[in-house]
Amino acid sequence: MSEQQPTEPGIVLTEEQKRRRRARSIALALTLGVLVLLVYIVTVVKLGPGVMNRPL
Repeated sequence: MSEQQPTEPGIVLTEEQKRRRRARSIALALTLGVLVLLVYIVTVVKLGPGVMNRPL
C-alpha cells in the first residue's frame, strides 16, 4: 500500500503564531518545574531534619 500525500499542506502557522506557541510552551514548562520544586521543598520541610538520623 502506498501512502497518499495530502494535496494541501494542512495548517500553516504564521511566525507570530509560532512565537506565541513557543512562549506558551516555555511558560508551561517553567510553571511545571516550579510546581515540582515546591512539592519537593514542602516534602523535605515536613519530614524535618530528623529523617537523616534514622536507623538503616
